[in-house]
Amino acid sequence: MIMKEIVIKIPTGLEARPVALLVQVASQYECSIYVQSNEKRVNAKSIMGMMSLGISAGETVTVSAEGPDEEAAIDNIEKYLSSK
Repeated sequence: MIMKEIVIKIPTGLEARPVALLVQVASQYECSIYVQSNEKRVNAKSIMGMMSLGISAGETVTVSAEGPDEEAAIDNIEKYLSSK
C-alpha cells in the first residue's frame, strides 16, 4: 500500500467537473484507491463519495492505493490534482 499527501491545486477545488475527471483517472486502475480529507475517507472511484468531501483548492488530502498498479495510480492522480 502507498499513501501520499497531495495539495489540491485545481483552481476550483473538487467540484462536479474536476471530481468526474478524477474518478475517470482513478477508474483506469485495478488497485483500490481512497482519498481522505480530515476524518472522512472515500473511494476515489465514486463520484458521490468524492463530492461529499467538499475539497477546496489549497487543501491537502491523503491518497492511498493498494494493488498491482498502485504506483502508477498515485503518480497520475497526483499529476491531475496538482495541475492548475
